[in-house]
Amino acid sequence: MTPITTEAPFVFHQGTRPLLISMPHAGTYVPPSIADRLTPVGREVHDTDWHLERLYDFAVDLGASVLQATHSRYVVDLNRPPDGTSLYPGKSVTGLCPVDTFNDEPLYADGRGPDDAEIAARCEAVWHPYHVQLSAELARIQSQHGIAMLWDAHSIRSVVPRFFEGKLADLNLGTADGASCDPALAQQLLAIAKAAPGHAAVLNGRFKGGYITRHYGRPALGQHAVQLEMTQCSYMQEAMPFHYLPEVAARIQPTVRTMLEAMLAFAEKRER
Repeated sequence: MTPITTEAPFVFHQGTRPLLISMPHAGTYVPPSIADRLTPVGREVHDTDWHLERLYDFAVDLGASVLQATHSRYVVDLNRPPDGTSLYPGKSVTGLCPVDTFNDEPLYADGRGPDDAEIAARCEAVWHPYHVQLSAELARIQSQHGIAMLWDAHSIRSVVPRFFEGKLADLNLGTADGASCDPALAQQLLAIAKAAPGHAAVLNGRFKGGYITRHYGRPALGQHAVQLEMTQCSYMQEAMPFHYLPEVAARIQPTVRTMLEAMLAFAEKRER
């Protein structure tokens, strides 16, 4: 049987401090066997969390570990439960192996997405290795430091009518309604975000955290997880060719860095 992909499912850098930054939607690679079946829009992978590795280019200097997906979310969505359960019951969402774009356009030229066997194969090739690495790194961090902090980094167009009305707040922090992170830390992060000049912020609004935040955030066990869903207009072009805008990004990067420094300060006060 031909493998789903021959490319590595992630790129990983191991840091020295108790913070892991996960970028599950930063990948753009689509294996040819899948790309050949996609519509022209699907092959352009519009719904990528573009340029996060550049936006977070200070992460290594902070001493954080960084886990970045290589494959497009159109192959398999690493921030969805492996059984495909909806994270937001009653609301429009894209699936574990999406069949449509954020604009509700079909991804597959023949109108048919992958069957159950193909979904399982994609999970085996891409989803599971990413989560094995994520879980192992959190365990290593906690073993070494006595606590582990997880930052799940995302971005999205500021206007996506399918998912929310009007323009999204620029900095959307999610802690699964308080279940994935210490509440005092969450409030500190929100205060930092709200202080960002010219940017709006919210905690547990439309985006409360996806599977990664909800599954790995276990404050009682010393694992604190936060998702940041950031508007792409805060650092890049939201339409093709999706260029990174350094001067725009420079206005928000200090705020993102300050939030991560707050995560580290919280952890290092509690290291054993």
